Amino acid sequence: MTESPRATYVYCIVDSAGRLSGARAPAGIPGAGRPRPVLLAGPLWMIVADAPASVYGEDALRDNLRSLEWVSEVAVTHEAVVEHFARIRARTVIPMKLLTLFSSEEKARAELGRRRREIGAAIRRIAGCEEWGVRIFAAPTDAAPAESHTRAANAESSSGTAFLTARKAAREAGKATRGRALEAAEAAYDELARVARAASQRPRTAEPGRNSPLLDAAFLVRTAARPKFKGATRKQAKACAAAGARMTLSGPWPAYNFVRDTGEKH
Repeated sequence: MTESPRATYVYCIVDSAGRLSGARAPAGIPGAGRPRPVLLAGPLWMIVADAPASVYGEDALRDNLRSLEWVSEVAVTHEAVVEHFARIRARTVIPMKLLTLFSSEEKARAELGRRRREIGAAIRRIAGCEEWGVRIFAAPTDAAPAESHTRAANAESSSGTAFLTARKAAREAGKATRGRALEAAEAAYDELARVARAASQRPRTAEPGRNSPLLDAAFLVRTAARPKFKGATRKQAKACAAAGARMTLSGPWPAYNFVRDTGEKH
């Protein structure tokens, strides 16, 4: 019987002097084999899985990528494998980009082996660190006082002049509130960046009808500095709340935002 063609899926690269085991690793991405460690060179290991062409071949992948549900499942299961190996102490993990595929295990080993210098630089950059995410939103405002003011002004003036004046005052008050929240978010980023080893933030975007974040940032924090960083986030969360903003903190995560891509589909 002819065996169906398979590609090699790479989850991450692990820097580990000791031998790795995939026995307790999560099942991994849908339709693929179980994740397993493969020695790359020296202390570096690739965490790979067999990916059948019927699911991850070029034509099948093109169709699957149209399904948001399928892409979401791949993303969640990919991250679960990376995080499993990142939780093991004294090991540095380089997460690979989602859907990093090679035509064979030999091709993956050869290509990533050629990138040893780049991988080594990334390991030195993130060794002993973890990633934390911070998002800050403008707190929802209470529109009732402005509406009450508007109704009262409207009742006092049949010409509508007071109504328009009240509406303008409400808009200006809203802008002032958001301005204070934005200033607090920017100050929080600066303060947390001082505690972190590195920091990055996504550009702010305004989407109609949505409360888009004033700050969406990632911080690379030394594991030993975690208590100091979390203390700083509590302090900044209070400052944001006083300015009409709310902060959310997530982590620790593998350093997704602080390593350059070390692989791509081949």
